[in-house]
Amino acid sequence: MTVSLTIDSISAHYGSTEVLKDLSISVMAGELVSLLGSSGCGKTTTLRLVAGFLQPTSGGIKLGERDLTGLPAHARDIGLVFQNYALFPHLSVQDNVAFGLRQRRVPQPERTKRTMAMLERVGLSAFADRLPSALSGGQKQRVALARALVIEPPLLMFDEPLSNLDAKLRIDMRVEIRQLQRANGTTSLYVTHDQEEAFSISDRVAIMNAGRIMQLDAPEVLYRQPANAFVARFVGFENLIRMKVTARNGALVTAEATGGARLHLSRDAFGPIKDDFVLACRADGLAVSRDGDGIAAVLGTRTYLGRAYQYKCATSAGEITANGALSDPLETGASAVLIPLAEQCCILDPED
Repeated sequence: MTVSLTIDSISAHYGSTEVLKDLSISVMAGELVSLLGSSGCGKTTTLRLVAGFLQPTSGGIKLGERDLTGLPAHARDIGLVFQNYALFPHLSVQDNVAFGLRQRRVPQPERTKRTMAMLERVGLSAFADRLPSALSGGQKQRVALARALVIEPPLLMFDEPLSNLDAKLRIDMRVEIRQLQRANGTTSLYVTHDQEEAFSISDRVAIMNAGRIMQLDAPEVLYRQPANAFVARFVGFENLIRMKVTARNGALVTAEATGGARLHLSRDAFGPIKDDFVLACRADGLAVSRDGDGIAAVLGTRTYLGRAYQYKCATSAGEITANGALSDPLETGASAVLIPLAEQCCILDPED
């Protein structure tokens, strides 16, 4: 049966150090939610609390109507896929996958049937008799995934499952994981530090910092509408420019940055604009032009990115990073104008 996961105001400490504070998150039945953040943000601690490897200092965890808080790990009936595969080296692929069923005393005929059906689903039925040492990294991860899924857990959790794989295999495996998770409809919690991985695999993503969730949203919302400056920087808005509105003329807003740089922004393109705001722009969100209506800049270091030239630009509002077209390269030291493109920019409140 597909159930939801509810984490309610949990806090956790390592000694005297608080690593989570009043963290709450709900994962809907059948949903895959990723916890995304840099090392030390609390994402793995959250997973370990749900798994039962750690106990919270306050708060509770429920899986459907079951209260998991205080239950030992073996009593929680959760499927886990680890970074290092955690396969038994002396057992065959088939016996590794069947291990959880054996622990649950599933009769041998049913155990074999379910194990071989799962190996078929992950494309490893021909490898049933091999030992893990005879498998590639991707094959080992598929065995670990099959072992977690075969017990039909109400909750499946992943702890950086692809970090040991090469780049191409990571892309292939995240597609496989997503397909299997959707086919099974298993409620899932996925921990990663890789933004592209989290965005490609998840229904929603929780971006974490210092033991708190900074924003929980669909990947498309996080990418285009970050809730605050931390999330904006995390998802690639390199330039945060503090601005103040100096004039309003219908849908056109005139705003001035620190140092005097002036911009004319359309509310139709950028949305509501408060008197004080932060203009957050990706490097791709600032067109580098020889003239026009934008921020005056002197171009510094130029870097070739393949799809564009990237410039470090000196402006009265500080250093700004902008990407210019390959078709019209400008030299270091040249004067230019940086023109914001609404689809790669957003408006933030200054207090964020």
